[in-house]
Amino acid sequence: MIFERSLIREFSLVAIAVVAILVALILTRLLIMLLGKAALGDVPAEAVLGMIAFGIVTVLPVLLSIAAFIAVLLTLTRSFRDSEMTVWFSSGLSITAWLKPVLQFAVPLSVLCGVLSLGLGPWAEAQSREYRRLIESRDEVSAVTPGVFRESRSADRVFFVDKLSDRDNVVNNVFVQSTQNGKLGVMVAQKGYLENRDDGERFVILENGRRYEGMPGTLDYRTVDFERYAMRIEPKEPKRESLPAKALDTQDLFANPTPHNVAELHWRIALPVSVVLMALFAVPLAYVNPRSGRSWNLFFAVLAYAVYNNTLSVFQAWTSQGKMPLWVGLWPVHAAIALLLLALLFRQTLWRPVAGLLRR
Repeated sequence: MIFERSLIREFSLVAIAVVAILVALILTRLLIMLLGKAALGDVPAEAVLGMIAFGIVTVLPVLLSIAAFIAVLLTLTRSFRDSEMTVWFSSGLSITAWLKPVLQFAVPLSVLCGVLSLGLGPWAEAQSREYRRLIESRDEVSAVTPGVFRESRSADRVFFVDKLSDRDNVVNNVFVQSTQNGKLGVMVAQKGYLENRDDGERFVILENGRRYEGMPGTLDYRTVDFERYAMRIEPKEPKRESLPAKALDTQDLFANPTPHNVAELHWRIALPVSVVLMALFAVPLAYVNPRSGRSWNLFFAVLAYAVYNNTLSVFQAWTSQGKMPLWVGLWPVHAAIALLLLALLFRQTLWRPVAGLLRR
């Protein structure tokens, strides 16, 4: 009991630290990217936190798989280096005795990973795409950010507002450049605001300004002073796009078993399976041979995880393209890892003692 509790506690602490570090790295990347878009007006400032939350939930299943593998690997590697394994082996324990505490640690983590990959992850992906769709469907005026020049989608208008006034719906020092019928028009106004009329039409109202209009490259310009100028905002319908397999609910994947959907379903199932498999696979990989150096096992462990993860991606692509039978999916990769795990455990538990006796 002391042996199992100490191992599970150390596994958990290392896994929490790994997840925290990986989340911090991803969070920093997302934050920099979204804050840059928010500064340009491509993303509303109030939408940044929501999109970051959806992004973190989407990648958490993969992070849990990595964390389980690294936690077991680093913990057992440290035990070999500090000669703790020698003490446990002298007490009558074999390398297979580590499988039970590893399973007790990995199975709950696998269940959590399954909940995320089969349920919360697709929901977060769908919500993130819906969020982006609504942002892209905003009208031009809603996308204007104080202090930033903003070009319209049709590239015929450029907006600029200096600052917001004390009233939320009023901006000061407005600049608008537009091109109509080959003529360039420039308007400057002291303030502007949005006006919603009873018939549903929306207008930008500019007050106390001046409009310059003429042909570029000529001196034929006309200047008009105005107290009130109204510009109609063209309504923009939100785009409706079909969701990719990654954003579909798991039940929808079962209901519509196309190659793309089946490949995505196999990937979602593979994530919780990989948590258990890679945690067990780390047990024989953690063995440290003092004669061959202390870092070779870590090198081979990282290489093994990279090959395993990339092979899963290859089989997913083959399944999606119809090159692999739909019922096979990613299971050959899991089977190969399981057979390799059994071979390594056999080598460390049975073959080495037999080889030692034969040498005698």
